[in-house]
Amino acid sequence: ILKDNQLSGTLNLSNGFTKTLQLIDLQNNDLTVLELGSQELDFDLRLAQNRICLENGVSDKSYCKVPQAIPSYSTLPNGCSPPSCSNNQIASPNCKCAFPYIGNLSSRAFSVSNYSDTSYYKDIEKTLLDTFRKQNIPVDSVSLSNPIKVSATENFQLTLSVFPSQTDRFNTTGVSTAAFVLSNQIYTPPDYFTPYIFIGSSYLHYGGEPKGSKSSHTGAIVGAVVAVLVFIVLAILIGLYVIGKKRRAGSSELNPFVNWEQNKNSGAAPQLKGARWFSFDDMRKYTNNFAEANTIGSGGYGQVYQGALPNGELVAIKRAGKESMQGAVEFKTEIELLSRVHHKNLVSLVGFCYEKGEQMLVYEYVPNGTLMDSLSGKSGIWMDWIRRLKVTLGAARGLTYLHELADPPIIHRDIKSSNILLDNHLVAKVADFGLSKLLTDSDRGHVTTQVKGTMGYLDPEYYMTQQLTEKSDVYSFGVLMLELATSRKPIEQGKYIVREVMKVMDTSKELYNLHSILDQSLLKASRPIGLERYVELALRCVKEYAAERPSMAEVAKEIESIIELVGVNPDSESAPTTETYVDAGVGDGKHPYVNDDEFEYSGMFPTIRVDPQ
Repeated sequence: ILKDNQLSGTLNLSNGFTKTLQLIDLQNNDLTVLELGSQELDFDLRLAQNRICLENGVSDKSYCKVPQAIPSYSTLPNGCSPPSCSNNQIASPNCKCAFPYIGNLSSRAFSVSNYSDTSYYKDIEKTLLDTFRKQNIPVDSVSLSNPIKVSATENFQLTLSVFPSQTDRFNTTGVSTAAFVLSNQIYTPPDYFTPYIFIGSSYLHYGGEPKGSKSSHTGAIVGAVVAVLVFIVLAILIGLYVIGKKRRAGSSELNPFVNWEQNKNSGAAPQLKGARWFSFDDMRKYTNNFAEANTIGSGGYGQVYQGALPNGELVAIKRAGKESMQGAVEFKTEIELLSRVHHKNLVSLVGFCYEKGEQMLVYEYVPNGTLMDSLSGKSGIWMDWIRRLKVTLGAARGLTYLHELADPPIIHRDIKSSNILLDNHLVAKVADFGLSKLLTDSDRGHVTTQVKGTMGYLDPEYYMTQQLTEKSDVYSFGVLMLELATSRKPIEQGKYIVREVMKVMDTSKELYNLHSILDQSLLKASRPIGLERYVELALRCVKEYAAERPSMAEVAKEIESIIELVGVNPDSESAPTTETYVDAGVGDGKHPYVNDDEFEYSGMFPTIRVDPQ
């Protein structure tokens, strides 16, 4: 999707494309020639409002016509008359009043050109219903409604309502299994609707046990039985408590979770603020037994899986590999840290699993992937200048919170484009606190025993002196800003982005003479207002000495000013990864970016051990 970008010249489509290609949208550009060769178009091509479409004999082609607006749609009743429902119930397609389970079903590449053809919607309804019944979920019917294009992501979205069978509401099992089928991709939609995402709404109408009349005699018997059972259970619990207390006394030093009682926040137990404990069986269930289809990422830490909680909430589950397991104390420290930070620009910790030799962290699911994915084109989301400014501001605010509002302050230590995630509205969220360090007053000026970070983003002063401060994050953020402006990796083909920008920069020329190094797509649209101030700020962040760099609060304030210069409200919403370096000991005092021969994005560097992420 590259419409409205002032692209010009020849569009050559004669070389053929893979069968997975579904859409090329180049509307409202300045293309003059179209070369198709002998192949037939088996994908949706949109070229309206290009000079190509002004030629005789071409203007009537389907690709020269402006796509129609999406007409409204709602599943019709199945040959019955819908009743008038009360108590906020909704009539199902089978004309039964009920409380449906509702959510948004979105496709990232809805490859249909005729939105008026309702057969596409009916196919989705049929395949949904077939899947639910195959999984033995008590579903009476499904309905689709409100088709829209979400402007920020170009996703095609439908409202899905799932109606219960033989009752007017679902129980907890019904909702959790329906959400599991949709969120874990067990449901396979028609090809034109893939890939898809489902985000369910909270279900507020769970059904209770069936009502029935009970005689007073039966009630008395039940009451007596319950009393006896309660007494027995209490006796067992007291016995287990005594035995457990003795066992915990001998093992508490080895495992900091032994003394932890759920929902307690006292003593030496983990101070968890809102994070939940999950069992290993929970994790296995939520990820469809850690199915490959649920894998959304991997690295030196281990695997990351998409999962769905019983209420339909999507989560990302980070499962540590055996080689990256932390000690129990370190893992406890990390979940305490993560559970205490709450900010719209930080990925939230939902909970964790520490059981059966496993260490897993459960995060909120952020659907639009990483910033690296967007800059590389992998996600299919193109970011204009304003969006890039907004992402920069969001990440800066998240880091400002860690540095100045967290108590004690937190240094991230691994800021990079693959650790910035984008939500439904392309709001930036800083992720992956695996290398983060709490900065107490006694730590300031302290020499660390390990240098950690990612080559290309790593602060050279920190590398050479092993002295870690908030300004090390500022350096990494400056590199990230240059990456946003150029869409280039920090170290690419032996060239370091900071040095390359400084090499061509000339403040006496237009755009500081950066035309050759900037992302060319930014230059083909309207002139990126404030780019010069943006680059100046980035270069202040990557100053050689930490004392000369601004704080993250100052960085965020300057970015707000640049966004206001563009005329936008700052508060409105709108290649393989690098590898992480962990020095086994102290550094050798050598500058990490001195020798061109050592500029490899893969992360190879003398005297450094590589821990892939």
